[in-house]
Amino acid sequence: MENTAMFCFQCQETAANKGCTKVGVCGKNAEVAGLQDMLLFVTKGLCDVTTALRKQGVVIESSYNHYINLNLFTTITNANFDKNIFLERIKHTLKMKQDLRAKVQDTSVLSADSLWYEDSEEKIYEKMRQIGVLATANEDIRSMRELITYGLKGMSAYMKHAIALGYDDENIHSFMQETFAILTKDVDLNTLISLAMKTGEMGVGAMALLDKANTETYGNPEITKVNIGVGTRPGILISGHDLADLEALLEQSKDSGVDIYTHSEMLPAHYYPKFKKYTHFYGNYGNAWWKQTEEFEKFNGPILLTTNCLVPPKESYKHRLFTTGAAGFAGCKHIVGEKGKDKDFSEIIALAKTCSAPTELEQGEIIGGFAHNQVLALADKVVDAVKQGLIKKFVVMAGCDGRQKSREYYTDFAKELPKDTVILTAGCAKYKYNKLDLGDIGGIPRVLDAGQCNDCYSLAVIALKLKEVFGLDDINDLPIAFNVAWYEQKAVIVLLALLYLGVKNIHLGPTLPAFLSPNVANFLVENFGIAPITDVQNDLKVLIG
Repeated sequence: MENTAMFCFQCQETAANKGCTKVGVCGKNAEVAGLQDMLLFVTKGLCDVTTALRKQGVVIESSYNHYINLNLFTTITNANFDKNIFLERIKHTLKMKQDLRAKVQDTSVLSADSLWYEDSEEKIYEKMRQIGVLATANEDIRSMRELITYGLKGMSAYMKHAIALGYDDENIHSFMQETFAILTKDVDLNTLISLAMKTGEMGVGAMALLDKANTETYGNPEITKVNIGVGTRPGILISGHDLADLEALLEQSKDSGVDIYTHSEMLPAHYYPKFKKYTHFYGNYGNAWWKQTEEFEKFNGPILLTTNCLVPPKESYKHRLFTTGAAGFAGCKHIVGEKGKDKDFSEIIALAKTCSAPTELEQGEIIGGFAHNQVLALADKVVDAVKQGLIKKFVVMAGCDGRQKSREYYTDFAKELPKDTVILTAGCAKYKYNKLDLGDIGGIPRVLDAGQCNDCYSLAVIALKLKEVFGLDDINDLPIAFNVAWYEQKAVIVLLALLYLGVKNIHLGPTLPAFLSPNVANFLVENFGIAPITDVQNDLKVLIG
């Protein structure tokens, strides 16, 4: 395929598990896909410049770090579909690059791509048709470059949420930018493999930073029952992952007569102690992100999308869909502001007051709040259950949900697990089984939900603590199996982080990433034991025994 056509294979649902070439399964058109590639291209060039300046001893202002980080987050699957936002960010990134490039003492260290500069839309579109994934001809080099790139995109999400809460790490920004600077140049496969492992290491650091930001700001998540029914008052539905946006919305709406509901990945917000003081924080509405076109229509009130996981909206509710942060869609109102406390949600609150209450989808409660602090508080009980043989195995079923029918595998797998197994989960993958009646083991629920995909760090902390408690030298000697679902780039950084921590024999599904070339896939299989899912009964034998 010529590299002038659309080509995107960064998510699990990419067409035929090869690549989207006409329109994205996610809903983006070829123009938006090209502009996303172009934004990444100019951002890499800016990173090459900032890296050169750091080597000169120049301190890069945090505003540059934050802008680069948001650029990356904006290109994540299902985040932004508004071509005008991409054009604006491309032009501003080029301007930033030009301003900083003037300070580089020896521009010969910069790549030819990094030196490119044109400010007209005609020239931007012309360049857009020359770059992209397929511009790298060698499929193994391309595969490793994309694996690293998607890992860095995923890392940008963790950093964005930490930054919103006032937490930051210059070392992580420096690494991300230096890595992109390397990717603007020709490098060999061994260098890329080393970079991928280093990306996993820095990913653990980014996850730890966000965990610290969340828990120091909102308290440690605790065991919580969350209402999944509806009330009689009008509501605002908030989706995505940004807790700072949720806090600002709760604070601004607390005396308005409007209730706040979470959707999809915002569900775990109910587990944080600080949010429980808001009496109008009503419950969780609906399921995973991909059901939003049906559920948003029935909600009746306004919806706020704080991050990725946006499905192109129906006209019937588009007028009451608002975006903020990295999210965007043409024709939907965008709430500006870098951090939640800087944003004005009064228009959303005013609209909610004119709407009817949500249409009920279901009734009852679901339980969660099993992040690392809470699980470690139960450590004695958990360890005793293992020693007594009541718990034979933990199964990490973290990750993402999606539209494909093949993902029903995860529901069936959860149902078929022996009664002496416990599921450890984080991310919207939990919606495949978190409403099943799987019971408990001695009072310990068989589904322990640690939170958002952003909270997968908790699962690593739990595993490492169990390794210490049982006196094991190798994390792979624990009675833990990994059957992980993936969808987009945040799952890629989680995978790289697990590989850095030494976890092996991860089952990954519902398909292996299309961006893995046969040779790179074989490398991961041979060195880390990564395997695709097969069928429930066979995988139960392999993972559980």
